[in-house]
Formats: sequence, C-alpha cells, structure tokens
Amino acid sequence: MSLLSKLRRRGYVAPLLAAIAWVVVAIVLAGGDLSGARPPVPPSGASPACLPRVAEGDARLPGTNVEVSPQPGSGTASPHTQISFLGTRAGELQAISVRGARSGYHEGRLADYSQSDGASFLPAKPFEAGERVSVRALIGRGDAARTASFSFRVATPYPTGGIASFPNPPAAPSSYQSFASQPTLHPPTLEVTQPDRDPSAGELLMTVGPGPGQYGPLIYTPQGRLVWFGRLGKGLLAENLDVQRYEGQDYLTWWQGKVLALGFGQGEDVVVDRNYRTVAAIQAGNGYEADLHDFQIASDRVAYVTIYDFMRCDLSSVGGKRNGAIVDGTVQALDMKTGLVRWEWHGVDHVDVRESRVPVPANGMPWDWFHLNSLDPHPDGEVLISARSTWAAYLLQGSSGRVLWQLGGARSSFTLGSGAETAWQHDARMHADGTVTLFDNGSNPRVHYQSRALRLELDARAHRARLVREYVHPGSPLLADSQGNAQTLRDGNTVIGWGAVPSVSELSADGRLLFDAHLPPGSSSYRAFRYPWSAQPPWAPAVSARVLASGDSTAVFASWNGATDVASWHVLAGAAPSTLSLRAKMPHSGFESSITFPEAYEYVSAQALGAAGEVLGSSPVVKVQRPLAPRSG
Repeated sequence: MSLLSKLRRRGYVAPLLAAIAWVVVAIVLAGGDLSGARPPVPPSGASPACLPRVAEGDARLPGTNVEVSPQPGSGTASPHTQISFLGTRAGELQAISVRGARSGYHEGRLADYSQSDGASFLPAKPFEAGERVSVRALIGRGDAARTASFSFRVATPYPTGGIASFPNPPAAPSSYQSFASQPTLHPPTLEVTQPDRDPSAGELLMTVGPGPGQYGPLIYTPQGRLVWFGRLGKGLLAENLDVQRYEGQDYLTWWQGKVLALGFGQGEDVVVDRNYRTVAAIQAGNGYEADLHDFQIASDRVAYVTIYDFMRCDLSSVGGKRNGAIVDGTVQALDMKTGLVRWEWHGVDHVDVRESRVPVPANGMPWDWFHLNSLDPHPDGEVLISARSTWAAYLLQGSSGRVLWQLGGARSSFTLGSGAETAWQHDARMHADGTVTLFDNGSNPRVHYQSRALRLELDARAHRARLVREYVHPGSPLLADSQGNAQTLRDGNTVIGWGAVPSVSELSADGRLLFDAHLPPGSSSYRAFRYPWSAQPPWAPAVSARVLASGDSTAVFASWNGATDVASWHVLAGAAPSTLSLRAKMPHSGFESSITFPEAYEYVSAQALGAAGEVLGSSPVVKVQRPLAPRSG
C-alpha cells in the first residue's frame, strides 16, 4: 500500500493535499504573481482616465429597441472594435457614419448576424487609442426611420506580449501513467478513495494544469481509469472541459491556449463531437483573445466568452499610479456561425471599482479589480456572472447590460442570511427553481475555515438571500485558494471540483459522500464535471508488442484513446504483415489491455470489438520489438 493510501485511510489526506497543493498555481490563478515574471514597462507619462464618474451605463439607444456596443459613453472600446447593432434587421440599418476624432471617417461594411436580428459594422481600419468615436445611423424604413447617434472612447491597451507563460516543470514519474501502446501520453493518475455510489452520473471530465507534467482535457471512468487524454502541445493548456448542447446534440467543449503569469488566458474555445472532431473553434472578437474562465453556448448559435481586457488607466483617484493599468472583466456574446460580436459588456462601465477587495498594486502592476470567472446566460437574455475580486455575483440585463441585482459584495441587493456570505467565490449558477449555487473558495487571503459549495434561495420581494444548504468535504476540511465549481446533477446530487486542491467529490442532497477522487499533489483542475459520455475516435487503435527476454514469448499491448465502447480485442500476429492471423481474444481491461503469447512473432495488429463482437476499429500492423542483445566485453 502506498504512503498516500495509508494517509487516506487514517484521515490525513485532505489536510495533506491542501497543504502541498502547488501554492504558486493557486495564488497566480487567483490574481497574484509569484512567478518572478514582470509585465513590460508601459509607455511613460500618465495613463488616460478610464474610470467613469458613474459606474452604470445603458447599451440601448433611446427611443429604439436597438442595443449597441461599444456602449454609448463608455471608454473601454478596443481599437479593433466592430460596432454592433442588435435588435433590428440588417436591412433596416442605413446611412451608417463612423468618425474618429483623430482617425477621421471610417469606411467599412455591414455584416449580418446568422440569427437575423442585427448586424455589425466592420471598419476597414482600426481606431486610434484614446480618441472619441462618433456614430450615426438611420434605423428603420420610410416614415418610421429615425436617426440615432452615440459616441464612445477608445481605450489605450496595456501591452501583454512580454508577460511570461505559466511555468510547466516536469512531473514526478510516480504521479502519472505510462502506456506501452501510447508512449507519448503521460496523464496524471486519478486515485479514487470513495467508490462511486451514483453510476448513472457518468464519467469524470477534468483538465490538468497549470502545474507539472503534460496538459490537456481528461476523461476518466468513476473507477479512475483513463478514457481520453487530449494532450496539447508544449505551452498550451486546456481548462473547463464540459458537455454542452449545440444544435440538438451534446458536444465536448473546452478552452485552450496560454495561461500567462498574471493568471489569465489567451486562446480559443473548442467544440468537438462524439468522434472528437472539431465542430467549431470560437475566437473572441474586437481584437481580443478568449480567456480561460468560462465559455457557454446559449440558444440559437450564440456563445458567451470571458475576456480579460488590459487597459492603461490613471488610478490616482483610487490610490494607485497615474501611470497605472487595470484588468477589466469583459463578456462577449458571439454569433457562432459568423464570429461577429453581437454584444459586449465591460465591468468598469457598470460596477464601481471601489467595490473591489483587491488593493490597488503599489508597484504599478495591472490591477485585477474584478476577476470575472463565470457566465450563466439564460433564455430571456439575462446573464449571471461571478466576480472573484468583489465577492459578488451580478445578474445582467442582456439588452441594456445594466446590473439588475447584485448578490454579495459591498453593495449587495440582498441581505445575506447566516452562512450565505461568500469570499473569493467562483461558478455562480442560477437554476430553474430560482436558487443560486456558487463555489465559495473563502481563501486567498483566507476568510473562511474551509471551501464549500452553496445553494442560496433569493427572496426578491424581501431582498433576502437564505442559505438552503452548504456542501463541505465530509472528511478533513479542504481550502482551495483558487478555481473550483459546483455542478448540480439531475438527481439533485452535487459534484464539486475543488480546483487548486486537486480533488473531485460528489455529495448527496443531504451531504453524504457518494464519490471522491484525487489527482496527484501539485496538480490542479480548474473545474470537474460528471456526464455520461460515449464516443468513437476517428483515429485508429494503437498497438505495440515486444518479445520477452526469454525469446519465446510475445507481450502485446493495445489501446484506443477516447473510445468508450470497446468490450474486447482480437490480436492478430504472424511472420509477415500479409500473413497475420487471429491468435487470441483479449479482454478489455482499462485504457490499455495486454496479453502474452507463448510464442515469438514478427508482426502484430489489434482489432477493437464492441459488445456484440463487431469490429469497431483496427490498428496498424507493427513490427514486434526484439530484446536488446547483451553487450560484449
């Protein structure tokens, strides 16, 4: 029995994992920077003013049903922004005039949304940082047409090109798996310490990194066996592996890209089908890159992404540097078919930065005042978001972008009942019964004794939030400095991904532990989910074989990364590729199955069989490896 297993049996594993989980990962992903990396020095001189006098705006043009972005009066627009008109047919947008105070008139073209409810004007050239842009358009036709005008200011981007990626040291060999048939794959080992008592919940969906070892999305069985590891190339990470509904089917989705040392991502969101073929790669618009924290597919081919917008900003009014910088939480709603930006929302335009629990950096580092970490869009257009740095969740009106209510934080719309307060939380979700769930980290710096998942009931009339139930780890307390999520299953159970504490648990409605598993200490998994998953990859199964040192036996190893329906294997072997014949039926015994023949062969291949004995896929024919000849002398 391993030392870790012994410690688990004695009840010491939870505090051990909490203590040795990689502190650097936790603090950086929570908005700090202990990596030693420093961002590039911004241009000299005072930064432009970027904090509005009143932190609330409205995207709707007065007297119309049309919402526009950039939001009228805002100062957060990207130099590469398109101008979005949502709520009218493209044919009713006419005579669009766009003029920058310094860059002059901008020619461009109008591109329709695939939903037929608006269009974006795409300027032929970028705007200049700091300039004010005036927009005029004729909306409607005939006598009903009216002229609408608005303006916005272009932000001055803060350069992020010199910020280092998060370090990726080698993993200890004892912490990962190795396979003879897939020698390039080294996924982390998942150790199950509470056997599954809810098998209908399905497989485990996780990611690994930042931290040591290989990165990529992961699927495990509830027994801890690997199903699929989508290993990514060096320097790339995957986060937030999930199953989402798109055009009537279930797809795997995740974010992939670079995680930079200031704790944000630059990449894209990926949608793949049950054959692991890419259906869509969603890019953020307006010159931004998609951040790692959330990606949600809503109805009618609309995707919501998080963005971390780095802007130069005079922070002297809040005790910071005149030559300062700010990290603004940004939401985009994208047309998945065209890539056009339908709607864009910036935290600075709607929430007072003074509500932040994160001090303004004295050293001039960019101020991560908001730290947007979840999106929950609803069919009526409203969007619930979570901001770690303000300890609050916000319900946004999808049309105007206004904050309808705030849960927690300095200006909560609700009086919080006993136990309902959160700190540094993640993953705010609003459910059909009106309750809200969150993962309450309570740490970095530590505020609560332990991390937990919460379910809150909101009384809109009395403006009160009541704790319905909290879910803590039934063993020793776990404290996650960063990351984490709470998934509500159809049967009412709750799956908790403990983020920086590399564990996943399932608890019943009354708090009983139904499942518990742990990645190696030092790992992290941003979120963890459970879903039934079946898939058949487009690539062939893999096989390898070697003659044992005795020279009279052949060991054969077969696997099919990502396949879920393999019941057994046929092993074919022979003296030449053209003379292979069936030698054995090998039972499926996990990610990699193996068998040893009492004969030496030259070539082998393997066929993956389904439950009825049908051939699902065939491996290439490979030459059997011979034992190395002993060295002479």
